[in-house]
Amino acid sequence: MKITFVKKILSDGSPCKKCADVIEKLESSGQMARIDEVLVADERDPQSPGMAIAKKFNVDRAPFFVVDTGKGEPQVYTVYLKFVKEVLEQQTNEKDELKEIMQNNSDLDFL
Repeated sequence: MKITFVKKILSDGSPCKKCADVIEKLESSGQMARIDEVLVADERDPQSPGMAIAKKFNVDRAPFFVVDTGKGEPQVYTVYLKFVKEVLEQQTNEKDELKEIMQNNSDLDFL
């Protein structure tokens, strides 16, 4: 299995805040050791490796993970906690997972 992590650099050159948060979580939990490749999607360079892979998989937000098991199409995860649960097979808190989904999808609302 190959896991690629894509983080973003904003057009002003600053790192994406959410990307920095996810990197901190990956490093503090020891999960970064499971990441095979880190690509940068630089808004200032549409040809940057991260922007190219985002375009390839039609992803419009960062950070995200591309998981290639070698069996079929690679799977894209835009929700960190879902990635942790399904790929790294670690326990997650459902409340935190739902909160992250809501933050990533401003078009969603509670019923």
